[in-house]
Amino acid sequence: MSFFETLGARIESTDSVVSVGLDPDPSRLPEFVADADLPRWAFNRRIIDATHEHAACYKPNAAFYEDADGWRALAETIAYAHGKDVPVLLDAKRADIGNTTRQYAAALDRADAITVNPYLGRDSLQPFLDREGKGVFVLCRTSNPGGSDLQDLELASGEPLYERVAALADVWNGNGNVGLVVGATAPEELAAVREIVPEIPFLVPGVGAQGGDAEAAVEHGLADHPDADVGAGLVNSSRGIIFAGEESSRPGDEATYFGAAGDAAKRLKKRLNRYR
Repeated sequence: MSFFETLGARIESTDSVVSVGLDPDPSRLPEFVADADLPRWAFNRRIIDATHEHAACYKPNAAFYEDADGWRALAETIAYAHGKDVPVLLDAKRADIGNTTRQYAAALDRADAITVNPYLGRDSLQPFLDREGKGVFVLCRTSNPGGSDLQDLELASGEPLYERVAALADVWNGNGNVGLVVGATAPEELAAVREIVPEIPFLVPGVGAQGGDAEAAVEHGLADHPDADVGAGLVNSSRGIIFAGEESSRPGDEATYFGAAGDAAKRLKKRLNRYR
């Protein structure tokens, strides 16, 4: 099965388009996992146990795993998520030239999809695109305020750069495995990108801690992808789910801490489903 077939089946079975970002910031990990051999893995395992019924996908960000123990924790996390029948999208924002980008694409040996940076052009993405069964989410219009520094620049054609990226992604989508990263914090631009690429699913970050527009995220983020029987796409929340227990739990109360993550994922699912 292709990534979008797998994702579509998962969305249908869970009635959810929620992507849970697994970003285990070591400075925020609770005391319950501090003495574990791999604290980030111990934390992720409990988060997955608490949220998997409401998760269409898990999205670990590579930045939180880029050390020896981190890579081990990531491998365990991916395997455990797969054991719960949840696909994994590695948020790595990779791309480079030649043999370097081929090495980056090897991350797809474990993960089901990956985010990539289009700034170096098509040849830097080709090794990812050639993995027909894997999802490749191209950065288009990101949710951070500074994204406008480059992404909103007007080209000679009169279009902003992010719209050109969307149009190029459509050209690069020969294997039907391309998605776009388009943030929920700029709903008008989200709508504009959807007009350009009606069949490409989006990964929509920015709903949750960044306060993005949930209605716009669902209305414009989901696409009628040929490989999915339901509207395919993902709306991501990371800190708003995995650290939901920081305020609601008492010291030493592990069940309440991780239960809060499950409750947060369930609430977001219900919130998004109002607009599906």
